[in-house]
Amino acid sequence: MHLYEVLRRPLISEKNTSILQEQNKYAFEVADKANKPQIKQAVEKAFRVKVKSVNVLTVPGKEQRVGRRIVLGPSWKKAIVTLRAGDKIEFFEGV
Repeated sequence: MHLYEVLRRPLISEKNTSILQEQNKYAFEVADKANKPQIKQAVEKAFRVKVKSVNVLTVPGKEQRVGRRIVLGPSWKKAIVTLRAGDKIEFFEGV
């Protein structure tokens, strides 16, 4: 898998911006087949920072009602990346 295909989008929510940034952590939606070393390389190359650790979790899909049917939405993979002290990702600043 190419490094540019690993990161899908940054996850910007109230919890991610307030709590996680205080701990120098950032959240991303990543490709389903991406592993921790690939995520680490992709973040280091894209944002020019040093990654301390990567935590990965799979978020299950939600049930949605479509007429009489209940349809299961797709599950997706989330990565929480911890950076070294002093490093920041400027993309998340001011959000």
